[in-house]
Amino acid sequence: MSLISGFSALVAASVMSGQAVPPQERPESLARLMACRSIADDSARLACFDASAGALDTAERSGEVVMIDRAGVAETRRQLFGFEMPSLPRLFGPDSAAAELDSIETTLRSASLVGEGRWIFRLEDGGVWRQIDSERVRFENRPGEAVRVRKASLGSFLLTVGGSRAVRVRRQ
Repeated sequence: MSLISGFSALVAASVMSGQAVPPQERPESLARLMACRSIADDSARLACFDASAGALDTAERSGEVVMIDRAGVAETRRQLFGFEMPSLPRLFGPDSAAAELDSIETTLRSASLVGEGRWIFRLEDGGVWRQIDSERVRFENRPGEAVRVRKASLGSFLLTVGGSRAVRVRRQ
């Protein structure tokens, strides 16, 4: 994939000072690269692209700029499902609210009973969810059981293992 066509499939976010740049603003190194397109002279345009591409590569390697494709955005959204992160939609672009997840499906790695008869569920995707309601639940507590976590009312989530009843949970 060429450098220029590759940029059309990438989302860039600056992580300088630990703060994301809003999606409508491009990191300076990407803006300089895109500005090279307006140079009429072929050799000057090529020199601009070479210098700007080198600077962008250096910024990406140092962590100053992070590039992620749509598949990476989707996987990151899935891994972050259940966490309260109000600025997250801004990070993934202006149309990210439409792509917001309502549920995830994975499998159970393990479940353990903790204080007051509540469960902690460890999922194969790395997620850890803690039961927050006090209702008793019966389920097949064995690795590989199908698990579904879905959004519920008032910012809470419901987790179902196999055919069990839904348990109100919070992401840990």
